[in-house]
Amino acid sequence: MPAKNLVIVESPAKAKTIEKFLGKDYVVKSSFGHIRDLPKKGLNIDIEKNFEPKYEISADKRKVVAELKKLAAGSEVWLASDEDREGEAIAWHLAHALKLDPSKTKRIVFHEITKTAIDEAIKNPRTVDLKLVDAQQARRILDRLVGYELSPVLWKKVRTGLSAGRVQSVAVRLIVEREREIREFEAESSFKITGLFDCGGTDLPAELTTKLPDAKTAQAWLESVVDASYSITDIAQKPGSRGPGAPFTTSTLQQEASRRLGYSVRQTMTIAQRLYESGHITYMRTDSTTLSGFAIKSAEEHITSQYGAQYHQVRQFKTKNSSAQEAHEAIRPTEFRKLEAGDDDSQKKLYKLIWQRAIASQMSEAKLERTEVTIAISGKTEQFVAKGEVLKFDGFMKVYGGGKDDVILPAVSVGQALPRKTLAATETFSRGPARYSEAALVKKLEELGIGRPSTYAPTISTVQTRGYVEKTDLEGTERDVTEIKLEGKTVTAETNKVITGADRGKLVPTGIAEVTTDFLVNHFPSIVDFDFTATVEGDFDNIAEGKQQWQTMIAEFYKGFHPLVEKSADVSRAEVSQARLIGSDPKSGEPIYARFGRYGPMLQMGDVDDEDKDKKPTFAPMPKDTTIDTVTLDQALVMFQLPRLVGQTEDGQDIKANIGRFGPYVVVGKTFVSIKPLDPHDITLEEARAKYIEKLAKDAAKHINEFPGGIKVLNGPYGPYITDGKKNARIAKDVDAAKITEAEAKKILKEAPAKKRFTRRKAAKK
Repeated sequence: MPAKNLVIVESPAKAKTIEKFLGKDYVVKSSFGHIRDLPKKGLNIDIEKNFEPKYEISADKRKVVAELKKLAAGSEVWLASDEDREGEAIAWHLAHALKLDPSKTKRIVFHEITKTAIDEAIKNPRTVDLKLVDAQQARRILDRLVGYELSPVLWKKVRTGLSAGRVQSVAVRLIVEREREIREFEAESSFKITGLFDCGGTDLPAELTTKLPDAKTAQAWLESVVDASYSITDIAQKPGSRGPGAPFTTSTLQQEASRRLGYSVRQTMTIAQRLYESGHITYMRTDSTTLSGFAIKSAEEHITSQYGAQYHQVRQFKTKNSSAQEAHEAIRPTEFRKLEAGDDDSQKKLYKLIWQRAIASQMSEAKLERTEVTIAISGKTEQFVAKGEVLKFDGFMKVYGGGKDDVILPAVSVGQALPRKTLAATETFSRGPARYSEAALVKKLEELGIGRPSTYAPTISTVQTRGYVEKTDLEGTERDVTEIKLEGKTVTAETNKVITGADRGKLVPTGIAEVTTDFLVNHFPSIVDFDFTATVEGDFDNIAEGKQQWQTMIAEFYKGFHPLVEKSADVSRAEVSQARLIGSDPKSGEPIYARFGRYGPMLQMGDVDDEDKDKKPTFAPMPKDTTIDTVTLDQALVMFQLPRLVGQTEDGQDIKANIGRFGPYVVVGKTFVSIKPLDPHDITLEEARAKYIEKLAKDAAKHINEFPGGIKVLNGPYGPYITDGKKNARIAKDVDAAKITEAEAKKILKEAPAKKRFTRRKAAKK
């Protein structure tokens, strides 16, 4: 007998939580994300019929739909997908797949999974909001048009397997342009003067208000103040305050979780999804900073009872994005009295961060006292300044700190003489633009109005999986830094080597990202134009508000976009690869180009000859620390000396040195050996033989036995195993791998489970 009421949500975890709050008359089931979409193959949009989309039930969801149809028969159906546009589209697709009337089927929304919120939603059902569905359809159709028509162009002109997208291509452009800014930046040095003064037995540190341009000037200045005297001319004390930030939106949560917890954008969203589905936090895809009246009252009760009334201050933050279209409340705990929540350590940490930020937003400002002491130098116009800060009242910092420790200055008075202990002039360098981290890229996209909360994580994931961007730790570069000291009456100078520019988790563009970006900027400017992409988001908002028809918006876009696709057929691959002629080979006279190739910048000697098909160009890797624009002919000619015959092994086999995708190597027969950090141009025969012998020894240690038919017994990273090249079988710990017979090896292989095919797991679409 069917249940009286069937409630359909997206995820099993959400279904499990909601089921706790509803009575026996309700059955809660999951659709496991989207159940209907545009088919993967083909455009499936009828451009001639006003961009009519052709949807189909996904193959992996047919069983789910069949079960839901059976349960829906004779039941009142409640569509309870998330309250954003994506959730509205899921509800609409469910209605069509289950043959329900969207204008009559009950639709409920809630931004937190609590009994109060669920009961309130059940009391106030509505129907599917077709304006929100249209906005989501417009996004899906526009992105399909761009991807379907533009990606094949990239395959032909740049490289097979690439993809283009309205938001992802802009994200790649931002990263590429930032990298070029960094390359063009030239650091300028100056000297910062710091001093340490004796203040009645207590050290008083201070800094000169003027920086000096070079070492010569800095040394001369220190020498000029060897006999100078120092005294306090002014003491300024100013009260200050520091206020809390707004409760989290999607992007600010991603940024702060990255800064404080080291989480990636995708990791943050996955953890937040779990917390939401378990009923611990409100909906995590939102660009609103407002809190409900209920939340503000609950926060007040907690703050006054735990910390005192002096710590409470009501605040309502205004949402920066006037067209905030996701959930209508900031991310916050569903219960402020719940100090901990989550099933594992990562969930607990993120919940704590959300709780702290939300509760702090309703707390008093922190009160500070700032002190600034001015120190005069006899015979000089320059001055030293000492700064201190004392926290008088912690306010919101009681729960959401992270502020600097108090800098407390010793008791001083105007006119007081300060004996000088030491002065130091330290060379500092101007800092260039910083590479984007995932969180910084989210912040930039949000500032430009590009994308929405639901798009940030998949966009950043896509640009990495497509090979446009690599998330990497930067080792930094070594730099000479000069420090000049004045101690007593002696001035000394020393130069030390320091590492600068080291950083973690930064987004660095690949060579293919630069080629693709330049191609799109030159031939599809609207796709990677920041203002245009932001305007499209505004168009989606207008559709959601019923101010614009989605078909009209798509038609207007396509009218300008499709001719660019047709025009791009005339662009040559040479133009796309940005080949730069750097000279000719003095021996053959063949031209030498620096250009982008499949794996990034490379060198090419010779042209493609249409008449002589057998004549092909030769290629070489780009020299280290050069670019297409900076590599010289002399540097290029050295690279064409590779592969280089280093000599022979003791048994007479050739040893050749070269550079490949993964760095320098030597090869003997079919055995490749990495020689990092040695250079293939000057590695000696002795060094090459040593590397080769070391490799053979490692391979020998790996090899235990071998039988006819290609069956081998080998040592692996997880212990000994048997392989026939197609299938691997582990050997039990209590079995001596060296004593296994051929028959036993065949039997173990036969009984081993078949190797699982690796498939990328698909997350349920939101």
